[in-house]
Amino acid sequence: MTDSGADQHRPLADSPEASGARAGTGAPAAAAPEDGASHRGRGEKGESRGLSVPDICLDAGEEAEFIHPADLADHLENLSLEKRVCALRHMSTEDAAEALAELEGNAAVDVLENLDADVAAQIIAEMAPDDAADVLDELDEEHRDVLLERLTREDSEELRNLLNFDPDSAAGVMNTEIILLEHDLTVDEAIAHIRREMYADKESPYYGYVVDDHDMLVGVLSLRDLMLARPGTVVGDAVSGQNVVSVTYDTDKGEVANLLSHYNYLAMPVVDYEGHIMGVVTYDDIMDIIHDEASADMLGMVGADPEESVDTPWLESVRKRLPWLAVNMLNSALSASVVYMFEGTIAQMAVLAVLMPMVANQAGNTGQQALAVMIRQLATDRFDHRKAWKAVLREGKIGLATGLFMALASFLGAWWFTGNLMVGGVMGGAILCDMFLGAVAGGSIPLIFRALGRDPAQASSIFLTMLTDGAGFFIFLGLASLILF
Repeated sequence: MTDSGADQHRPLADSPEASGARAGTGAPAAAAPEDGASHRGRGEKGESRGLSVPDICLDAGEEAEFIHPADLADHLENLSLEKRVCALRHMSTEDAAEALAELEGNAAVDVLENLDADVAAQIIAEMAPDDAADVLDELDEEHRDVLLERLTREDSEELRNLLNFDPDSAAGVMNTEIILLEHDLTVDEAIAHIRREMYADKESPYYGYVVDDHDMLVGVLSLRDLMLARPGTVVGDAVSGQNVVSVTYDTDKGEVANLLSHYNYLAMPVVDYEGHIMGVVTYDDIMDIIHDEASADMLGMVGADPEESVDTPWLESVRKRLPWLAVNMLNSALSASVVYMFEGTIAQMAVLAVLMPMVANQAGNTGQQALAVMIRQLATDRFDHRKAWKAVLREGKIGLATGLFMALASFLGAWWFTGNLMVGGVMGGAILCDMFLGAVAGGSIPLIFRALGRDPAQASSIFLTMLTDGAGFFIFLGLASLILF
């Protein structure tokens, strides 16, 4: 297996491809773009390809050198699509690639679809493989193939391989630009090799990955370890007996994030089932994963699509939201039917209709608290069966304790409001029962979803509301029927 951390992608050219990746081999030669435009250094102004260019395009291109890519992406997202495309065309290829990698998915897709294919291919070629694969994955297949055909065969195959992996797996988010160290190198040779690889325009390494003659990962050395090692030390000896922490290529990216956070690493090596290193998942990707997971959980709780954003076409959002809104309507109908069952009770004492929503609201809030804690726990930790249901029991205890306090307060409040001691008793009893039920339901629903193989956060809030509203109305009106009449 050759080093997957080969030189960055270059646009297709007639010059022969160079090989290299390991220590002792040369860096691949950069190929010139087919249209004759040479790659410019950072901060150099790109050629104008349009007949009439707004000043804002030229300004963005000239100032890109002095702006952080993330800030530049924020600025570009505030521009119209026409100006956004124009600005990228007047940046250096490197600046444009860094800015495109920071753009939101839909914004990046819109830009690529409106750029000239040759220009888009040059920008894709300059991006890190994992970033390039993420952007290409959002394009339609036909447009993606057009861009891939404009890359060298080696680079095109590398990106196609990345695109074949599950985007939610470790391989789907890994960076293949890594620095491999042969096990028989000395630390001085390893440092010199890393320096050569950095001159070849590789990303800054966090670790050097020590491999044997068959690219099997045998150890990991931080740059600090290399710098402090005694001169002449063989890197294979330095990692001898090391227990390497790695993940297989099909590991869920959420699990990778948990492991990286647990071990406080800056990067996690990704290997196949034979132990050959394939790439690394870096901490910046993990930050994105954690953000995406949190956003997905928040959206899923209310039945919205985890991938939805303000840039999603509104008709697509309508299509995705309607099914869960229909489910919510059915749940509301069940709650309404409970109230209808006690129509006569409400008719005899209208104040019950005033107090009734308070019971359901208080229980719903209690359940939401338990639901949020449980979903967060499931997202950041593994639960065995026994520990999971102990957590539900804990939520039940919390619901009971807080329910007792709120029951006393509601008992006194309802008594004072109505002047009827029995109404206060009904109110307090209903609050206690429904808050306990809400806490248990909030802790249980995510576990039930997980047991069914579904996302624990998916529409959990909708089903929780159904239980707390329906049960709350039934308990409150049922107690009123038994005690007051």
